[in-house]
Amino acid sequence: MAGRTGEPPSPLSGVYRAKVITVSDGVVRGTREDRSGAALAEALEAGGFEVVERSVVADGVASVAGELARVSASFHGLVVTTGGTGFAPRDQTPEGTREIIERDAPGLAEAMRLVSPLGRLSRGVAGIRGKAIVINTPGSPKGAVECLGAVLDVLPHALDLLGERPANHP
Repeated sequence: MAGRTGEPPSPLSGVYRAKVITVSDGVVRGTREDRSGAALAEALEAGGFEVVERSVVADGVASVAGELARVSASFHGLVVTTGGTGFAPRDQTPEGTREIIERDAPGLAEAMRLVSPLGRLSRGVAGIRGKAIVINTPGSPKGAVECLGAVLDVLPHALDLLGERPANHP
């Protein structure tokens, strides 16, 4: 999980928190294992984030928007979704995300799309709600971790700015 420079992200002091939401009808029904949520949690912890919550919701605009609103309420940290960013009819994670974000963060979504040729098929978005950064990643474990790795190095600085913490510009 290297940053854009090819270097692994440096460990953080543990003050950055993250929540992971898996969007999957199959995981909700118990017919699929949540491998992408587990892979994201592992990658976040390896990058120095403390994963404080993991949840699973069914595909759909309302379910995604509701869960994102719940987990981002009064939360200062990173919220990462996995799943529902593709072209299938039930892939509606970006639409649910757009319902709750207050400001777009298109540079994050664009950087995540550049990590592989399949990134061009991702409709994932990124944005800000209060003091939380929300990013959508694909449902495959490999794709989710690659997309997270594309932006993980800049997220601590972004979270510092959101929290109005003193931040040195890199």
